[in-house]
Amino acid sequence: MAIYTIGDLHLSLGTNKPMDVFGGWGNYVERIEANWRRLVTPADTVVIPGDISWAMKLSECTPDFTFLNELPGEKILLKGNHDYWWETKKKMDDYLFASGFGTIKILFNNAFAVGDYAICGTRGWALDTDSPEDLKILNREVGRLKMSLDMGVKTQKELIVFLHYPPVYGEKVCEEIIAVLNEYNIKRCFYGHLHGISAKKSATNGDIGGINYKLVSSDALGFMPLFVG
Repeated sequence: MAIYTIGDLHLSLGTNKPMDVFGGWGNYVERIEANWRRLVTPADTVVIPGDISWAMKLSECTPDFTFLNELPGEKILLKGNHDYWWETKKKMDDYLFASGFGTIKILFNNAFAVGDYAICGTRGWALDTDSPEDLKILNREVGRLKMSLDMGVKTQKELIVFLHYPPVYGEKVCEEIIAVLNEYNIKRCFYGHLHGISAKKSATNGDIGGINYKLVSSDALGFMPLFVG
């Protein structure tokens, strides 16, 4: 039983939003599937930290979720900034059940025990905004992260955090998120959101303040799921 992660799949099998127009994204769906099937077994779990589908409504996610559901392993999804289809957890759980997507789970104000680890996380928020509305959203995300971690603590397993937005990028730091990671003694944090060569070069990959950060957007990983543990 292994845990992998890969973010920012940007699937658009049911919508007209191809990512192939961007450099390096040619045949990305086929590459994701081939690499996934090469690595992941039915006993494994893959965490997808956001930007999963370009669908605008939950009902429009069916082609993308069908694709995911048929790939090997359990999938744990958390929200990204482009996941406009995201609903309440109950609505999403009901949709997954009704659609027969039994390998897909939603990480939203909760945590999942997988092997020796507790999978925790939330979307997070952007680093370069400080309006009252942004601060309100950030505080909400901090609360969601704490709720997830509190549930993770109850499993008595090692906590691993997944975010969509990076908590640190260059000189910019989300001190509110970092404070929570330190409070819960988090040692590993995986995040997505960043794309392109320049972003990949500037992204934080490595240890800062006792926490190991890793960018796991699909293009940064060469569309290859990353082994977590």
